[in-house]
Amino acid sequence: QVQLVESGGELVQVGGSLRLSCAASGIIFHVNAMNWYRQAPGKQRELVAGITASGSTNYADSVKGRFTISRDNDKNTVYLQMNSLKPEDTAVYLCHVRPTDHDFWGQGTQVTVSS
Repeated sequence: QVQLVESGGELVQVGGSLRLSCAASGIIFHVNAMNWYRQAPGKQRELVAGITASGSTNYADSVKGRFTISRDNDKNTVYLQMNSLKPEDTAVYLCHVRPTDHDFWGQGTQVTVSS
């Protein structure tokens, strides 16, 4: 059983910071790339950030310079540090992994940015 459990989402003011966590089980964590997606109502799900098994990272243009993805292989956890938050960052943030033929998703954690 693959399980991804996100945490850390909450209401935050514009310009604030949050750190999201995704704890993974049921996979050999250190050999898998991990991703953060987000989805707002009425919008397509979009890839926010990804990190490979070797630690290479990539980001959506909209969050580059503000968000940082990292991983702790000893804790089987991937993080998303979010700084300088904007209202358009408001969304459900989901952890994702594709270890083989299928995609696995967490339940999501709500991030709301308000002024």
